[in-house]
Amino acid sequence: MRSNLVKLLTTALVMAATAVSGTAVAAGRVASEPVYDFASAIRETVWVDTGRDGDGDGRADRVAADLVRPREAAERGVEVPVIMDASPYYSCCGRGGEKEVKTYDSAGRPVGFPLHYDNFFVPRGYAVVLVDLAGTNRSRGCVDIGGASDIGSAKSVVDWLNGRATGYSTATGGTTVKAGWSTGDVGMIGKSYDGTIANGVAATGVAGLKTIVPIAAISSWYDYYRTDGAVGGSGSPVGLAQTVSARNQGQNCTAANQRLRQDFPANGDYAPAWLDRDYVAAAKNVKASVFAVHGINDLNVKSINFGQWWTALASTGVDRKLWLSQTGHVDPFDFRRAEWVAALHQWFDHYLLGLDNGVGDSPRVSVERQPDVWVDQTAWPATGTRDVVLRPLAGSTAGVGTLTSGPAVAGTASFTDTRQSETTWAAQPTRTSTSRVLYSTGVLARDLHLSGTGTITVTVTPSTATARVSALLVDYGRSTIRNYGGAGEGVKFGSAEDCWGASTRGDDACYRIAATDTADVGLHIVSRGWADLANHRSLSQEEPLVPGRPYTMTFRLASTDKVVPKGHQLAVVVGGTAAGFVAAPAQPGTVAVDLSKTFVTLPVVGAPPVVSAPTMAGAAALPAHPAQVVPGRIASLDQG
Repeated sequence: MRSNLVKLLTTALVMAATAVSGTAVAAGRVASEPVYDFASAIRETVWVDTGRDGDGDGRADRVAADLVRPREAAERGVEVPVIMDASPYYSCCGRGGEKEVKTYDSAGRPVGFPLHYDNFFVPRGYAVVLVDLAGTNRSRGCVDIGGASDIGSAKSVVDWLNGRATGYSTATGGTTVKAGWSTGDVGMIGKSYDGTIANGVAATGVAGLKTIVPIAAISSWYDYYRTDGAVGGSGSPVGLAQTVSARNQGQNCTAANQRLRQDFPANGDYAPAWLDRDYVAAAKNVKASVFAVHGINDLNVKSINFGQWWTALASTGVDRKLWLSQTGHVDPFDFRRAEWVAALHQWFDHYLLGLDNGVGDSPRVSVERQPDVWVDQTAWPATGTRDVVLRPLAGSTAGVGTLTSGPAVAGTASFTDTRQSETTWAAQPTRTSTSRVLYSTGVLARDLHLSGTGTITVTVTPSTATARVSALLVDYGRSTIRNYGGAGEGVKFGSAEDCWGASTRGDDACYRIAATDTADVGLHIVSRGWADLANHRSLSQEEPLVPGRPYTMTFRLASTDKVVPKGHQLAVVVGGTAAGFVAAPAQPGTVAVDLSKTFVTLPVVGAPPVVSAPTMAGAAALPAHPAQVVPGRIASLDQG
């Protein structure tokens, strides 16, 4: 909708406002300033027609878009861009560290907008639109967990902002409402489910969506609920649908939920319903720039989601930026607040206001190497990364040995699937365990930088007709890391607050300050992968296993960017069912490993690992991470 003249006028107004406020303007680089009054901003709800009837009531579903925009801009006829967060959580579960929900006055007008986006950006000349996904809060229709209804909910609002969809003044009936105040330029942002919707809408290629900021977001719903044939431990799509729709308008979604039960197979097969929710497969359609943020220790939305999304986007040529933290499922507002607000401000100013502010000069990739210690990279995987194959060699202790970059050597080992935790497997690495096998590089003579997504290929012989195989990469050595297994997943909140924008009585811009929560550990599980051996031939169709017959399968390890320091050791651990992460097979048994046909392929920056000592002397006494797996935190996206 924005003509070149309007764009130039908007830029000029922002520059003029910036100059008036006293902010320096140098080399053509400017920033939007808080020149609009937040208290008098226009707050309203528009119900947008999605063209679907998900709840089967005979009427097209309308989704509620609560918006706030600067009144002065409207009065002057100045169009403004939009920052949008589309979410299913605005009434059921809340957003952010303080679990904020939307609030309304007695007439149903929006008052409280969760998170700081409206407080900070509306005074700077943006509109903020918070969309209730179909089937949640005040929207009609039904949730379908990342499918056509969810994605269509947000896409319809982008279309409305660009004059291609119809908005109404009420949920049913009412008068039509146009978005003449909007430039049509939209940036979508959100954490977890919300960021997932941003990914999905971008994958439609919808016109008007200029940028997305997915935080801890899913790129393929298969990789949230399943993993290389194995059924994950994150609940079920229908369970999540029922959670987020618990406080909607009372529509009957029984039939929609039944479709969810039918569409997703109980096993780990990659069914058509998963393809419909695989945004990686549609990444070629993306036209928006992408600023992705993820925790490499996220045990909720696993890091494979950012890794495959980032890689798929490379061929599109869109602008990309990436932050990788040591946290779990945490928003950057809570682990790097000031830097995050500044980076987001610069990003939106450039891609939505069109300001030449040097955003392209900032580092493309920033990685938290140690708690609160960040390093910049020109790329992810890091420049100079190459695949390095390491093979297990049997040692003098049964089930324990070394990793080598040399040729394959004959050998066998075995483990029995007793559904143990990964921390149990990783403990006591020099000792035989009946539940896993473990192979180490030995003590590293120099740092080993892993950057990318690794794989493991196993050749194994099950004793029963069903089998799971899990693999871990473990850094053995004393270090201080973010306590990603703690209650705050690497952060802890105090009582003090700081403020990020303007406040009104019903919409506070102040939030509790989060401090870094660290743990001193003797080992750190840096990557994980799981598979169902029945899918060794195809992820789309499992097949019964024949006890006593060998099978070869390659499966993925979680995406990472990790430096294993000199003096530490990197080990590969292989076992059966990792408790808390995947479901156990119907008939757990013993699995024999053919070491000559088993290997791990790691994304190594520079030369292969160099070893100064071959043994793991002293490693057995090192303490494990105190709480690496917290089932309540990896059970469902409703943790937000």
